[in-house]
Amino acid sequence: MISHFNYKEIKNNLINQEWSFSFFYKQKRYTGKYYKDGSIKWTSPEDINEEDRKFLETAIHDLMLYHVYEDH
Repeated sequence: MISHFNYKEIKNNLINQEWSFSFFYKQKRYTGKYYKDGSIKWTSPEDINEEDRKFLETAIHDLMLYHVYEDH
């Protein structure tokens, strides 16, 4: 389960949009950048196993869609 999810807009123009994010998962802090096209660049930790990476990328994508793109 992801906890303490935070995001911050880094860049927002017509061409590029970027956000930094951080959260805790399995008692480890994760950070990265999320891009407008849905891609993710992990900044820490760098040794994420493939199963966790797939789960986390799906969860981050869903969270970003909810927080950034949906009207609340």
